[in-house]
Amino acid sequence: MAISLDDPRKFRQLTGQAHQVAMNMLRPISRKYDAAEHAYPVELDMLAAMIDGLSESGAGEGAGAAGVRRESASSEQGGVRNGTNLASVMSIAEMCWGDVGLLLSMPRQGLGNSAIASVADDEQQARFAGVWAAMAITEPGTGSDSANISTTAVLDGDHYVINGEKIFVTSGDRADAVVVWATLDKSLGRAAIKSFVVPKGTPGMTVERLERKLGIKASDTATIRFEDCRVPADNLLGSPEVDTQQGFAGAMATFDNTRPLVASMAVGCARASLDLTRELLAEAGVSVDYDRPGINQSAAAARLLQMEADWEAAYLLMLQAAWMADNRQPNSLEASMAKAKAGRVGSDITLSCVQLAGSLGYSEAELLEKWARDSKILDIFEGTQQIQQLIVARRVLGLTSAELR
Repeated sequence: MAISLDDPRKFRQLTGQAHQVAMNMLRPISRKYDAAEHAYPVELDMLAAMIDGLSESGAGEGAGAAGVRRESASSEQGGVRNGTNLASVMSIAEMCWGDVGLLLSMPRQGLGNSAIASVADDEQQARFAGVWAAMAITEPGTGSDSANISTTAVLDGDHYVINGEKIFVTSGDRADAVVVWATLDKSLGRAAIKSFVVPKGTPGMTVERLERKLGIKASDTATIRFEDCRVPADNLLGSPEVDTQQGFAGAMATFDNTRPLVASMAVGCARASLDLTRELLAEAGVSVDYDRPGINQSAAAARLLQMEADWEAAYLLMLQAAWMADNRQPNSLEASMAKAKAGRVGSDITLSCVQLAGSLGYSEAELLEKWARDSKILDIFEGTQQIQQLIVARRVLGLTSAELR
């Protein structure tokens, strides 16, 4: 199968609508909620209701971050499929052209929803439909090593008892539920790690604090403690069986879907910076000629051309990872490549745009400084730059995690 580099025609209306939302709804309130950290953006309720309506009508495929479950093989009609994964990354990139923090604050569009979509069975898909789910993976002392999770889940009758602490949980305070990663048996290694849906208000689950952050301030980031927190056994996503042959693959399937989404956030934020910087340079009398080599243009124009090329590479890797998921091709390598490239390029572009714009870029007169702050998290969460490079190296060289650390 071949991949076309043109945007799928059936998604053009969706991405056009997302761009209008970003420009007319998100940009105008961007500064307001950057300054009012931890305040919930009430304007998003109307937008969330609109997206729910689109989804229910079938007109909004991929309208938010939730719709990333791969179709079953029986539903394939043959040929190339442009489905929910591709629609999601394209629409999210447009929304993040408006504001990353506000996108992450969207009700019922949490990264935990992607975990449910990736791992849950059909009954759980139906039961958790409409739930806004955060995702809790990172722990104190574990950093990016998701396989070293120490939060435990012990079966007690028809419930699991969860104990542990999670940090940097996006939407951890606002969401309806939290998807918690925990181990069933530490001695069995990464194969025993499962994810559990813990509804908000469950006894034993406590939001300890909200973090004050460099960027994405519109989005709440929580530390959550679990002390003898009892969760129904059927809230374990997927199979409760520990498959030592499969290892960590079941849990990691979540990342194969969410990493392209994070790449799309970086792509959207970087695109916003490039667009504005080009306008500011033009106002300052610096023209950029895309038909001439950069070496024959001003230093500022040459730098912008270089950033445009880097952005294009990240954008295409993002599309490839999502397209492969839609076409039921293993995309773990491509998902990590897209996340690594987009995360690094996003930070580089947004900071470079601040520099090119000089004092105007550094001040709050424009949004460039905010985008530079917001973009950094996109190179960190869902696996840091270093972790992505390690995963890519393992895949390319055919080595296991034990062989290449």
